[in-house]
Amino acid sequence: MALRDKSVRQLGGVGDKRAKAYEKLGIHTVEDLLRYYPRAYEDWSRTVRAAEAPAGEPCCIRGWALAAPTEHRVRQGMTLYRFRVSDGRDIITVTLFNNRFAAAKVHADDELLLFGTVIPSGRHYEMTSPLIEPASTGQRIRPLYRQTEGLTARMIENNVRQALALVNAATLPDPLPPTLLEKQQLCDLSTALHSIHFPTNELALEAARERLIFEELTVLQVGLMRLKGRSRGDNTVRIRRDHTAAFTAALPFTLTGAQNRAIADCLQDMAGDRPMSRLVQGDVGSGKTAVAAGVAYSVIREGWQAAMMAPTEILAEQHASTLSRLLGEEVRVGLLTGSLSVPKRRQIRQALEAGELDLVVGTHALLTDAVRFARLGLVITDEQHRFGVHQRACLAAKGNNPHMLVMSATPIPRTLALILYGDLDVSVLDELPPGRLPVETYAISSAKRERAYGYVRRHLDEGRQGFIVCPLVEEGEEPSDLNAATTLFEQLAAGPFAGYRLGLLHGRMKTAEKEETMAAFARGEIQLLIATTVIEVGVDVPNAVIMVVENAERFGLAQLHQLRGRVGRGKHRSTCILISDSTGEENRRRLTAMCSTNDGFKIADEDLKLRGPGDFFGDRQHGLPQLRIADLLGDMPLLNRAQMAAAHLLSVDPDLQAEENAPLRQAVEHLFDRVGEQGLN
Repeated sequence: MALRDKSVRQLGGVGDKRAKAYEKLGIHTVEDLLRYYPRAYEDWSRTVRAAEAPAGEPCCIRGWALAAPTEHRVRQGMTLYRFRVSDGRDIITVTLFNNRFAAAKVHADDELLLFGTVIPSGRHYEMTSPLIEPASTGQRIRPLYRQTEGLTARMIENNVRQALALVNAATLPDPLPPTLLEKQQLCDLSTALHSIHFPTNELALEAARERLIFEELTVLQVGLMRLKGRSRGDNTVRIRRDHTAAFTAALPFTLTGAQNRAIADCLQDMAGDRPMSRLVQGDVGSGKTAVAAGVAYSVIREGWQAAMMAPTEILAEQHASTLSRLLGEEVRVGLLTGSLSVPKRRQIRQALEAGELDLVVGTHALLTDAVRFARLGLVITDEQHRFGVHQRACLAAKGNNPHMLVMSATPIPRTLALILYGDLDVSVLDELPPGRLPVETYAISSAKRERAYGYVRRHLDEGRQGFIVCPLVEEGEEPSDLNAATTLFEQLAAGPFAGYRLGLLHGRMKTAEKEETMAAFARGEIQLLIATTVIEVGVDVPNAVIMVVENAERFGLAQLHQLRGRVGRGKHRSTCILISDSTGEENRRRLTAMCSTNDGFKIADEDLKLRGPGDFFGDRQHGLPQLRIADLLGDMPLLNRAQMAAAHLLSVDPDLQAEENAPLRQAVEHLFDRVGEQGLN
């Protein structure tokens, strides 16, 4: 039986309780367990004498117990066990806390291995609560695994040993073909798995890591390249004429070079043999909507319809208004959202089906079966991380292979954008329209909070609006020193902002409540909005010019930048004030970065350096399979090798039909199945 199909319950000692604990770690099969790589290692393979022990670092000492441990009851609930060990030259006093089980296993004259930190104490040495093993167990490098309740490190270690005994070419085929292993000078899968869990030395461990990282990145790259190369059919919506000149001539402003390039990229795609599938990513205020309008204009002038899907009703309403203004009266624009009356929704749907609307902007309401188009030629989705591949495909299925344009205001480091969006080509808007003022950003401690509030009041008195952002919704969720939105709202309404029109917005509110609050803010009925990160992707309110972020250390850099993008969207100079009492070095670097630049791509690069790809992107934002061992940033040289290898494999065998590539094909399908991605056949 293939280990991918063999349950961990079939391993010795794994009953229902342990199996459920494994499930919490995402381990269901024997292969899952084999791919559950150690988080770190303890090197018991090299022993040192106490006098040679590195200061403050754990090491392994080999010695002899001079006597059995003696028991010392310190107070109720606290018992110490002490014994002395000789390493052949010096004496080490070992102390164990409340560990009668470990103490009972030590006898006079036992030869032991002690793993822990050695502390000099006068002419002797001390070790507190070291790990203890009989020397007869052998000196080796021991794996450390992330654990959960019901699973100890030793349980996992023993089950991994059982699993490794089952590995052979039949039960676990190697995804990397022999020719590729030879060319890349990599070890085979069985060797790599044994060495990653139980390395004989550091060289064996490094060889295993290189091979497994290369494998993971190659499988990922093959999958992404096949997604990008996958045809949705022939281009039945070929746009042969470029109408951009007529579009730009009617605009009240001049497009940036980046906007013109993005529109040209799209028109070139739409004139090709396959339907366009392109991501336009740009910083807040870079003009993505104008690009969408320019692309839609050419499509509509060629006799096709366009649809734009936004994540919220208020964003859909905003886009409909903006697009109507940019496209002019000759383009018929409609809005379709769930809050429209039944007769109005019916009217919009009938107009679409009859071809009486050129462009419809809506929410998920566009995905219902009742929505039909006469000639759908272009599908646009805004804030791509809110919509999965399947939702984009569902809207596209309402036409005959329409072009797809995806927009995102989440800057991704340039080095990773092409990797992450495997099924999309990428255009980057890296210029801001002229006249756009940078948001002045300051970091302060809570001691200056009242001064900051006074600054906010001054803006409100001038007729402007603002935000105060909190990381939590209610007191009691997490540490009490964090300002919760509901509590802070009540405090501000009764104190510093008494008499002002305040609003409250958080993720636990019903959708209709959130929409109405944002709409009231957009209309100017709310002067100051106290909110959580629900405003990270929000409505465009040019009159909002001041933002205060409480407990700024609780937010990632990219998230802070997105929040800051809610202000500075009009002609008035805007300010963002970050309040934090954290004195850690990482927080200092983050806040310094925020105060020194408004460039979202520089912010994203710094965020990636500080937090790593896993925390930076999060499953919500990129939808990629979770990498088990590779680091997209740290393993860039291996990533480059994997990209070249994947490209070569697919150039020779595009469908991976060769017998030696069958395991690779299965590995690709299995990896992408974990995020629900289909259609790799």
